[in-house]
Amino acid sequence: MNIIVVGLSHKTATVEIREKVAFSPNLIEKPLKELVALDGIIEGVIISTCNRVEIYATTRDIAGGISRIKRFMAEYHRLELESLEQHLYSFHSEAAIRHVFRVASSLDSMVVGEPQILGQIKTSYGYAAEYKSSGVILNRFLHKAFSVAKRVRTETKIASSAVSVAFAAVELAKKILGDMSDKTVMLIGAGEMCELAAKHFLNSGAKGVMVTNRTFERAERLAAEFGGEAVRFEELFEHLHRADIVLSSTGAPHCIIGPKDAEDAIKKRRFKPVFFIDIAVPRDIDPKVDDVENAYLFTVDHLKEIVQANQAQRSLEAEKAEEIIDHEIGQFFKWLSTLEVTPAIIALRTRFDEIRRGELEKTISGWKELPPDAEKRLEALTLAMMNKLLHAPTAVLKQAGQGGRVDLYVDALRQLFELESLQQDGEELDLEE
Repeated sequence: MNIIVVGLSHKTATVEIREKVAFSPNLIEKPLKELVALDGIIEGVIISTCNRVEIYATTRDIAGGISRIKRFMAEYHRLELESLEQHLYSFHSEAAIRHVFRVASSLDSMVVGEPQILGQIKTSYGYAAEYKSSGVILNRFLHKAFSVAKRVRTETKIASSAVSVAFAAVELAKKILGDMSDKTVMLIGAGEMCELAAKHFLNSGAKGVMVTNRTFERAERLAAEFGGEAVRFEELFEHLHRADIVLSSTGAPHCIIGPKDAEDAIKKRRFKPVFFIDIAVPRDIDPKVDDVENAYLFTVDHLKEIVQANQAQRSLEAEKAEEIIDHEIGQFFKWLSTLEVTPAIIALRTRFDEIRRGELEKTISGWKELPPDAEKRLEALTLAMMNKLLHAPTAVLKQAGQGGRVDLYVDALRQLFELESLQQDGEELDLEE
């Protein structure tokens, strides 16, 4: 049995292409059932996120299975296969296992180490389990992928450092100001960067958020999203002193906050410090603000230095993660191979034993005046001969299973000894360790 992967991601397709092949979680039952109804596809799971769409499946026919899944993706979304295929990648056997382990561990993500992808795969697997499109192999495979991802997070620091400007801003604020539970954040601007920063600040325990924007309605929407307070832009300086942290990201062509504004706010605060973060280009906050007592100004350049250093650190941690994955691939492949090896060995021994018993019965039935213990001795003799004859092929099969080349041997055995089809009965063999 082979595991195959067919899909596309942010590395191979634009968002416009990814949108066209996305599967809605609310309508996932239909495509899952159509997937496992394809000729030669035994089990299937569909992963669909904003950055990737992938199908994990099991099949005995690698080339045919990959081809049918590609066609399925195109036809399901009413796309031309030729135009879609240039964005698709496919993996099988060990490469497929490695790919999924890397995806689950966030080594293949746009931001290495981000935690969302693991939850998304778990959700997708949940649908496959609910609609019974996954079975013995994909169940075990994805649970192994989850445990690999957990090992990577536990044994490396791949997710411990900020690799976005917004996250870096929050981490820097925490280092300087300490406990965030009594801190109020003011966001100047209501764009994507401010929204992301607001999420990080609140996740870090900030007490509250104020949002101001030239378009007050946008400030109200963002403030409502985070249970914060909207402030009219023209009233900015009436509220500036209430903020422990000020993050600004607007499209203004000139500075919004000058040293005098910072000085007045800090006086109203009785000289409690204010942490200013300017991630706008061009800058929103005058560089001279940093000269004001108890005002600490950090710009996008400061934050980018932190991000770059952390990205380098994550790259080192990713190397450790790859080593973990290498080890886990071997463990899983060993288990997967037993699904073919064990039934093959049982079928081979059963076939030989049928022949042995048949010939033994014919010999005994035609033997007159057979000594009392002769039948037992003949039984032992023929059984010993059979075991010796099967020792070498059994050892070769087990060795082939360890190396992942078992399919060739199993197919040869079926033909040479006319063995019945070796199908799984759904029982999971726990031979991993």
